[in-house]
Amino acid sequence: MVHPNDTYTSPLATRNASPEMLRLWSPRHKFNTWRQIWLAVAQAQHEVTRDWPRPLVSAEQIEELRQVVERGITDEEIDRARELERDLRHDVMSHVHCLGEQCPKARPIIHLGCTSQDVVCNADLMILDASARLIAAKLGRVILTWCDQANRYKSMPTLGFTHYQPAQPTTVGRRCALWAHDLEVLEYRVRLLRECGFIRFRGLRGATGTQASFLSLFEGDGSRVDAFEAEVIRRLACDGHCQSTHGLMGQTYPRVVDGLVLSELAAVASVVHKIATDIRLLSNRKEIDEPFGAQQVGSSAMPYKRNPMKCERMCGLARFVMNLVGNAYDTAATQWLERTLDDSSNRRLSLPEAFLALDGALDLMHEVAGGLVVNEAMVRRNLMGELPFLATENILMEAVKAGGDRQEYHEIIRAHAQAAGQRVKQDGLDNDLLDRLEADRAFWSQDRGGPLSHEIDWTGLMDPMKYIGRSVEQTERFVQAVAEPMRARYAAELDRLGSSDRGV
Repeated sequence: MVHPNDTYTSPLATRNASPEMLRLWSPRHKFNTWRQIWLAVAQAQHEVTRDWPRPLVSAEQIEELRQVVERGITDEEIDRARELERDLRHDVMSHVHCLGEQCPKARPIIHLGCTSQDVVCNADLMILDASARLIAAKLGRVILTWCDQANRYKSMPTLGFTHYQPAQPTTVGRRCALWAHDLEVLEYRVRLLRECGFIRFRGLRGATGTQASFLSLFEGDGSRVDAFEAEVIRRLACDGHCQSTHGLMGQTYPRVVDGLVLSELAAVASVVHKIATDIRLLSNRKEIDEPFGAQQVGSSAMPYKRNPMKCERMCGLARFVMNLVGNAYDTAATQWLERTLDDSSNRRLSLPEAFLALDGALDLMHEVAGGLVVNEAMVRRNLMGELPFLATENILMEAVKAGGDRQEYHEIIRAHAQAAGQRVKQDGLDNDLLDRLEADRAFWSQDRGGPLSHEIDWTGLMDPMKYIGRSVEQTERFVQAVAEPMRARYAAELDRLGSSDRGV
């Protein structure tokens, strides 16, 4: 037996993905799902031939199969299937034989009429469905956490940016709401994968999708074939899976479906990357920090460092997910005629790893959002350092209302602003624009010997709340519209989701 320390193991399993997502993509879950399909097939074959003198599958065979399937596959049976596969060179048939060894009475009817993809495709789709549900729930959890922070900081002015240059102020809470909004767009898209039937059952269609084997099995009776397939899907769908099937296919469900699924995951990843990058930029400005453990080490060489390591991991994982999409579309494009097998080895990597990586990134975002540290003093300091520049338009308006000429005062303010900017950038000194303007006689009232009809309220012009527009109202409106429906939609899942801290 090779020790784990002597072989490669995926960091997605050891450092990133949650136990819930790892379980969905585990060998045990896959093989148990295969067995559930074989049981459903046998039960359906029994049901639709009950009126025959001798049904295809007996009640005794079903009961034996049910007992083994419902107890779950054991480690010994998984090992036995691997042993069989060394000779058979076929993973599905090795599990057919392994299950048959546990069910000697049912052995003759296991996999009756089926091709491998009747089992594998339906199982894969069930796993995709459950994984998409988990991703949607984790998106909901992150959105709700950002909504909480949006409410908390909705009235805290902060410097806004365009082109990563100072722009009109916003609020810290509105920025959190903006992050939540972009994620909410994608939460809807992930739900559509399931609710609009992009992820649906393949059905029971046989080797090339024509159902020829089942038509032969049911003695040429197409209505029995339909009844059989519907009964299998009904039994498999009882756990919340979509009950529809693809209308037409070759041996597999359309592989372009994998492309659609990974595209939506990649879209989520792109927003995760964007939010994590925003936090990294604001961390550099000392305005926001991600949560940092009491004993956490930021750098082996620089003890003072408090690097945004979780956000950096998010970006790395998100980038990985975004770059997996091409695999799915390349695979869909190269499925010759009814099917070719070069999809299998690629899908075993691209599908689980996309879900595992995004799952880990969303858990990290939940930790960061929930433990976000807002350094209010630095937020205000950075804003106030730029606010005199941002207030120049309002100062110009006040000067005109006090009797000044708009073009003349525009030039006066421009000259002072350029000089103040030079002082800040070249000399490293504080922004003294307001002092310059107050000292300029052009801005004095007539009772002080200046040209203006009344005094300008310099203090009032430096109130940041005058420049945030409808930030508070927009934040409140968004949170009110999104939070409660999201909380209700994922109430059960949110109760089940536990701690997501996986370390660094």
